[in-house]
Amino acid sequence: MKKDAKIYIAGHRGLVGSAILRCLQAEGYANLTTRTHQELDLTRQKQTDAFFESEKPDYVFLAAAKVGGIWANYRYPAEFIYSNLAIQTNVLHASWKEGVKRLIFLGSSCIYPGECPQPMKEEHLLTGPLEPTNRPYATAKIAGIIQCEAYNRQYGARFLPVMPTNLYGPNDNFDLENSHVLPALIRKFHLAKHAGLGDWEGITADQSRFGPIPEDIMAGLAGIARSNGHSIPASMERFARNAEPVPGITLWGTGSPRREFLFVDDLARAGLFLMDLEDALFDPLLTSRNLPLINIGCGQDQSVRELAALVSETVGYRGDVHWDRTKPDGVQRKLLDISRLRNLNWSPTMSLNNGIRQTYEWYLSQL
Repeated sequence: MKKDAKIYIAGHRGLVGSAILRCLQAEGYANLTTRTHQELDLTRQKQTDAFFESEKPDYVFLAAAKVGGIWANYRYPAEFIYSNLAIQTNVLHASWKEGVKRLIFLGSSCIYPGECPQPMKEEHLLTGPLEPTNRPYATAKIAGIIQCEAYNRQYGARFLPVMPTNLYGPNDNFDLENSHVLPALIRKFHLAKHAGLGDWEGITADQSRFGPIPEDIMAGLAGIARSNGHSIPASMERFARNAEPVPGITLWGTGSPRREFLFVDDLARAGLFLMDLEDALFDPLLTSRNLPLINIGCGQDQSVRELAALVSETVGYRGDVHWDRTKPDGVQRKLLDISRLRNLNWSPTMSLNNGIRQTYEWYLSQL
């Protein structure tokens, strides 16, 4: 891509989109186009068509999506499938109509079967049933992959779906009812650390910035404070009464599932790398398999229990951790095969330890 190419980053305020924006700016791309959701609702076809007709971007990073963890997917399945289908359908169709040169479509590793062989290869797509906990979201993303292939095949478009592993980093979603596992762990352990110090002002500041704290977690915080000899504010007394048996932090499931995590700036660099590939390398990515698809990950995983220990150490929480085995684990393992990307001479650079540390530093900077 030339430095003056017009590039549209859809979803530039989210975890992925903001990282792509940072990466492009750092590389000297200046003709960047963004819109907030208030300025442009991509679920509305008329608005999307008008935007593309007016702006005519050369390249598009489609990072706009409705995302969330297991609980959010369980509670809002209709919203997850509707919003994602609408966004990607409108953006892909408008991109074709207005002659976008290349488009990167951001998907998710949940597109692969729930009982997929490990590590998961691109050719494993559509070889078995999906994991039930996020089936609506995964179905929408699979539809996006198939739409990219259809437009490539019928119209000669250059739309490349990329499937990242679990992502984390600055601008992540730390809402305790809707977030993914790693940001949820960071926030839970941060709150627990402050409870252990009896720092209710710190907890209030966190709640003001990152949203409400569910009652079950508040009960655990009250129990932590009490077990460390701290007084409980009057507003916390009702939570404290429920916290006698298990003061501490409670996490979902058994902690045994294994997960792979990629720092979001590494994903952004991978996206820019793929978008900027010379034709001789980019075009085969669209045609070498039945569906255009490339995995982006780090090639390593760890158990959720190991991850929790790492986050706890980084944040500085030393108290109790309980595992609620009545809650779902999700699939037991999700590790991507990234050999296709490695064969193009790209590899991630951020270690998990350093990535978690940088993410927590960003988190603290927001308080």
